[in-house]
This record gives sequence, C-alpha cells and structure tokens, in this order.
Amino acid sequence: MHVEVYQAKADFFRTLGHPARIRVLELLQEGPLPVRDLLAQIDIEASSLSQQLAVLRRAGIVSAIREGSTVVYTLATPELATLLGTARRILTDMLADQGELLAELRAEVT
Repeated sequence: MHVEVYQAKADFFRTLGHPARIRVLELLQEGPLPVRDLLAQIDIEASSLSQQLAVLRRAGIVSAIREGSTVVYTLATPELATLLGTARRILTDMLADQGELLAELRAEVT
C-alpha cells in the first residue's frame, strides 16, 4: 500500500475543508479575480482571506499573479472547477435523499 499517496489525497481534501476556501474556489471558477473582488464577495476580514489564500497557494490549488499593486488569483487547474461541480451534484443528491426521508417521517406522524 502506498501510504504517501493516500496521505497526499487526505492533505488535499483537508486543504479544501474550510468554508472560505471553498467560496474562493467557487468564485475563481468564473475566472481570475483580484483580492479586492474576492473580499467584496466573501464575508470575512481581509487578514482572514489573506490567510486562506496563502493556504490555497501553498497547496498549489490557486495561483497568484501581481499586476502592479494588485494581486490576481486564479485556479491552478480547470479540473478544480470540475471537482467542485461534482461535489455540488453529490451533495444535492444526498440532500434530496434526506429530504425524501424527512417527508416520509412527516407523513408517518400525520
């Protein structure tokens, strides 16, 4: 068994395990954005956004390019958008199943 591979995968998913990071990635699916635009669309302090962007940068999930005094972020690979879309579909299916179960439980009460 290649423990290193599984550890790398676990580290990757752990990096994605923060709501602000997920929101950043969702916003970057539309294309590169400067930090000021990310900050305007995410309800966190600038210092917290900076920390989350640094985590994503160190992991190689986003890339940063300086354009004058502005730093612009982009997804490191388009496959990240595919991953987020797949996660959204899986979550939607899971919640739909839970909704059906909830409806059945409510029907039993009445």
